[in-house]
Amino acid sequence: MPPPCLLAIDHGTQSVRALLFDLQGNLLDKAQVAITSYRSPEPGWMECEPEAFWRTLCTATRQLMARTRVPPAAIAGVVVTTQRATPVTLDAHGQPLRPSMIWLDQRRAARAPRLPWWWEAAFAAIGMRATVRHFQHEAEANWIAQHQPELWARTDKFLLLSGWLHWRLTGRMVDSVASQVGYVPFDYRRGRWAGAHDWKWHALPVRRAMLPELVPAGTVIGRVSARAALESGIPEGLPVVAGAADKACEVLGAGCLTPEIGCLSYGTAATFNTTTARYLEATRFIPPYPAAIPGHYNTEIQITRGFWMVNWFKEQFGQNEAIEAARLGVTPESLFDELVGRVPAGALGLTLQPFWNPGIKVPGPEAKGAVIGFGDVHTRAHLYRAILEGLAYALREAKERIERRGGARIERLRVAGGGSQSDAAMQITADVFNLPCERAHLYETSGLGAAIIASVGLGLHADFARAAQAMTRVGRVFTPDPGHARTYDQLYRRVYLRMYDRLKPLYADIRAITGYPSTD
Repeated sequence: MPPPCLLAIDHGTQSVRALLFDLQGNLLDKAQVAITSYRSPEPGWMECEPEAFWRTLCTATRQLMARTRVPPAAIAGVVVTTQRATPVTLDAHGQPLRPSMIWLDQRRAARAPRLPWWWEAAFAAIGMRATVRHFQHEAEANWIAQHQPELWARTDKFLLLSGWLHWRLTGRMVDSVASQVGYVPFDYRRGRWAGAHDWKWHALPVRRAMLPELVPAGTVIGRVSARAALESGIPEGLPVVAGAADKACEVLGAGCLTPEIGCLSYGTAATFNTTTARYLEATRFIPPYPAAIPGHYNTEIQITRGFWMVNWFKEQFGQNEAIEAARLGVTPESLFDELVGRVPAGALGLTLQPFWNPGIKVPGPEAKGAVIGFGDVHTRAHLYRAILEGLAYALREAKERIERRGGARIERLRVAGGGSQSDAAMQITADVFNLPCERAHLYETSGLGAAIIASVGLGLHADFARAAQAMTRVGRVFTPDPGHARTYDQLYRRVYLRMYDRLKPLYADIRAITGYPSTD
């Protein structure tokens, strides 16, 4: 009998990856298919048909199963991790009613439903009314109910992408507690749907009957149906284990199980996370997200556009490197790392604030990105380095906020996500934080975290601590350069930390004059 392995499906924003892991955390095989079905009917909109998400998943799994040398009998189970906050509306027959608005979609509901007077008074008293109003305007359910009321009236089920994929795999509308990140009536403190008298039922048009059953991460929720097996190539009857959202899986897959280890993710969204058994709001009134480990939380602070800015730079200014990389037979990323190396630490004062998307509280809804300190000495190499430095500054600020709120020092840094493959980004991060930065041993940390969940749920590892010990480890470690660390510390404290407060009035004026970002 071959040793058991696990099939993890990582349904991200840019692609779907079907991954086979053994119980030592080794990646045995992989198939990756880009998601090409997004569409933008209007500026700022981004959506995708749920069936297209499923078809992309099936393409990835069929490719994997067709070429892998791993025998089907060795696969002990399948687990799914997905992009977050992507809802799916279904009719009474389980059929999608409209395209899903993904998390990058910028449309907003025109009105915020009025809450009962006692909730309005309570939120006003604690200074939380603007946060609740932001929640209501951002909620996809409110947008659909206001702009497509006939469609909303036909909506029988309201799932997140993870729940939709579970439905397609097993025929059961069940989802993981650890996947509930989005504008849904979820109680983050208790890890369940909100109580009957919770304000979220008034803030959203969602009813309890529209939501799936919730189970802890690691629960076997069903088996791959005959239809799903035919479409996906996954063996029929394979146990399907409840996973977690992609960031939660990434934190687990990077081996960050305790509060003293910070997990940086350089993905489409850049995040700073810790894992804690204590409910801890790193930003007041903004709940921590459920961690992949049941009963734990991730104290996440997010830079929404994160490493997207690096891709933006490459698309707008990196054509020379793309052409040269093709000629030399190397990756464009290696040439961009060389570009960074031509510029001194601190980019001769060019300083970037990476608030390309506004936030709820920090930054506020009026925030914009900014670059200051330009001079005639600056080139696109300086701008590229400033982007990497600005992201590292923002994540250092997140680390310090989590430390202040939690009262415990973060002593180690583990870095994951696509940007972790850049040696330049890793070294800049080590220098900005003045801490060693550990690259996870495997790039596919989100899929690995999902596999760890499945290994525990199927009894292949005794618990999460032992599973992570067996399946995660540190790769290359980047140590800070003392001189660079001193330069960055001065720029961070004397320039970067002052930028937002100094520019905030100008951001408000820009919004008042141009209407962007839109006001309530």
